[in-house]
Order: sequence, then C-alpha cells, then structure tokens
Amino acid sequence: MDWMLLLEWVIKSFVLSLILLGGFAYLTWFERKVLARFQVRIGPNRAGPYALLQPIADAVKLIFKEEFTPARAEKILFFLAPIVTVVPALVVAAVVPWGPDIQIGSYTLRLYIADISVGVLYITAITSIAVYGITLAGWSSNNKYALMGGLRSSAQMVSYELALGFCFVIAILMSGSMRPIDIVDAQRNGWFFLIQPAGAFVFLIATLAEVNRAPFDMPEAEQELAAGFHSEYSGMKFALFFMAEYTKMITISSIAVTLFFGGYLGPFVDQLPFLGPIYMLAKIVALLFFMVWVRATLPRIRYDRLMAFGWKVLLPLTLALVLITAVGILLAQEVNPNLIWITPVISAFAGFFAIGLVDRSLRRKAYAAR
Repeated sequence: MDWMLLLEWVIKSFVLSLILLGGFAYLTWFERKVLARFQVRIGPNRAGPYALLQPIADAVKLIFKEEFTPARAEKILFFLAPIVTVVPALVVAAVVPWGPDIQIGSYTLRLYIADISVGVLYITAITSIAVYGITLAGWSSNNKYALMGGLRSSAQMVSYELALGFCFVIAILMSGSMRPIDIVDAQRNGWFFLIQPAGAFVFLIATLAEVNRAPFDMPEAEQELAAGFHSEYSGMKFALFFMAEYTKMITISSIAVTLFFGGYLGPFVDQLPFLGPIYMLAKIVALLFFMVWVRATLPRIRYDRLMAFGWKVLLPLTLALVLITAVGILLAQEVNPNLIWITPVISAFAGFFAIGLVDRSLRRKAYAAR
C-alpha cells in the first residue's frame, strides 16, 4: 500500500471530522439564533460576543455533568448505543465531494476521502445503521417510555427510508451513475432540482424524518414519551445523541446538495477551484436554514398520520416520480432532447395531485368528526 496515500486519508478524515464536529457545535448556536428571530426573542446573548462561546460553554457543562446508569439496564448496550448512533453520521460524509480537484505544484488535492463507484449505495447503507443505536438505546434502558421511543424510531425510519431510496434512484437515472462525483458533473448544464423539483422536495421531507426533525420528531415526543429513547441518558452520552442529530443534519444537507443542487458547482469554479467548497458551504447553510424554518413553523403531527403520510403518500409519489423521470429521459434520448422538460411539468402535477388527495382526506376526517 502507498503510505503517502494512507497518510492523506488519515489527514483528510481527521480534518473532515473536526469540521463536522465544529459544525455540529455551532449549528446549535445557529438554530437557537434563527428560532429566536422567528419567535421575536433575543436568543443566546451571554457567553462571548454574539454568544459565540455558548457552544463551548454547553460542551464544558455536559463533559463535567454527572452520568447515571439505570441499575437494571443492559450496561454494555447502554454504553454502545450513543456510539452506534454518532459514528454513521460522521462516516457517511466520506464519499461526498466537497470541491473540484486542486492542483498544488505536482500534487493533486482531491476534496473527498473516498471515490466509490457505488457511493450512493454506501450512503444508503451507512445512514440506515443509525436507527440501530436509537433502538438499542430505548431497549437497553429498561424503561417503557424509552422503549416506545426506540420502536417509534424503527417504524418511522423504515417508512421513510423507502421514499428516500427512490429519491436516490431519481438522481441515479438523471446522471447515469451511482458515483457522487459523476452526479455532480452531470449537473453542469442545470441542477437536477430544475428537472425534478418534486423529487428534490420529497427528498428534503424524507431527510427531516431521517434525522428526527420537527414535525417528524416522534421518537422524542416530550408530550407523550417524556424524552423518548434517551430518557435515561445524561452527561456526554446524552450529548452524543444530539451530536449525531446535528451532524447528520449537516451530512444529509451535503448529500441533498450533491444529488439535486449542483454540489460544489457554481460560477468560475473551473477557473478558481477554491470556490467549490465555498459554494458547497453556502448551499448547505441554506438547507440547514430550511430545516430550522420548518421547525419554527410546523407543529408535530400525530403518529398515525405520520406513518400514513410515509406509506400512503410519499412512497406512491416517489414511485410515480421515478417512472416519470425514466420516461422523460427516454423521450429526450430517443425523440428530442427538449422533451426532458416535460419531466418537471408532469412531476409538479403529480406532486400537487398528492397534496390535493391529502387535503381531501383531512377535510373528510374533519367533517366526519363534527
């Protein structure tokens, strides 16, 4: 094995881990500040200028906070569950291209850790592992509320993983590759969001459920389950679960940018490659703002409606979007390249049709309840 290549992997992995962990810390600050603006509050304003030291203060508090372990808990699984939850959130970012290759003399700096030909399969496999940590946390706590939170998370993840997987299929069809770098390069003439806006929107909805964000934060529904799967956790073990959630927000946003929003592509990126990571960061921040905006706007929905939305709305809709995308690509290849633009029109119609069916169902239930 080339030892220089191994050293490059180690350095890149260390730098990316530091960036993600630092991003997790200041994403909490960003969310609290944005929510305060939405709710006409001040938000954090004590620790340092603009409260920039607040994440550090929170970290110090959690590090020195006393930890409790239930007497009848499964000790080993109780300890491992937070680790199983947080590691996939870091590992999944290895295949995301953060910028174009940068030439430094005779050395080519590649702004990704691993270039896998089936990178999309790697992403789907790794992101599915995190639910095991949540489920094990609920079961190993020997607490019925924590167990219910873990079971809810399993059911929720399964229902939304299918829709999420079909959204990956849409990007694969449009690019003709499962390699993330090829998917980004295929968007040089236009983001996939422009060709398949309904698919991108469904992907964003499914990612909210994937990271247990409002209005899909059922596994930790305080009104019903105390604190959900992490009811018995405290100190750094408690912090690891939220580290996983906020880190996954960043990585999922980077994946969404890669699949549908052009990745690191932008004006003058071929002439000035260092602009690639800047464009990537700007797009990720925009999607993170969208997630916080949704949390500030929408209330948590009922669990039965959550499951019905995943199985009865998103899954059939994504199947239809995959079919529409395949037909649009075939027509563009065999008849006329301009026919690709029937894809966003029909997809938007399918999306509005699904919204109409949901609205009709809710109105019928409201009328029946009178």
